[in-house]
Formats: sequence, structure tokens, C-alpha cells
Amino acid sequence: MSRNTPAREWRFYIDDMIRFTEKVQRYTQGLDQESFIQSELYYDATLRNLELIGEAATNIPQDVRAKYPVIPWRQIIATRNRIIHEYLGIDDDIIWSIITDEIPGLLVELQNLKQTDGI
Repeated sequence: MSRNTPAREWRFYIDDMIRFTEKVQRYTQGLDQESFIQSELYYDATLRNLELIGEAATNIPQDVRAKYPVIPWRQIIATRNRIIHEYLGIDDDIIWSIITDEIPGLLVELQNLKQTDGI
């Protein structure tokens, strides 16, 4: 952000995380792991949205993260960093596990945070 751009309210980043999480689910709906990996379009779009979830999470203040420890903030940010910086070493099994095992619960927790915090 430039010096002239006002800081963005952290609540908007929660909205972003919800939207990106919904996209991950939409892009992978009805696919099995093999189909997902074989589809460059869905694979790339999904990875991009996993990155964006992590990027948005970096903008959530520490006190808010501490207030909602059920959301794995550090793991979300670490996943973003791995996808971006270690793109040649991405483990498709781990990505698929995140999509199928973590994303549905993350969406619920983000929606709960939004509802609880009155966002």
C-alpha cells in the first residue's frame, strides 16, 4: 500500500478469507484428488485462492488472532508461504488434505467469527 492509501479495516480481510475459501470449495466440488491434479485450471485457481487466504490472514491483527485461536492462523500463513516460495515442492497429497479436511471447517469458523464479532 502506498503512504496515501488508508489502512484497510481488518474485518474486510475476514470477508476476503470467506470468499476465497468458498472459491476453493466451488473449484474442487465433485472432483477427486486425481481429477483435481490433472485439471491445470482448477489446480492453479485453487492454489491461488489458498495463497490469498493466507495473505488475507497476515492482515488480521494479533489481538484478533488471539481472540479466535480455533482458527489456525499460523498454519494458514505458513501454507501460503510454502505455496509461494516452494512452488516446485508442493505436495499434492497435503494440498488435497487441506482442501478436503481443513477448508470446510475453516469456512465455518470464519463465518462464526464474522457473526460473533458483528462484522
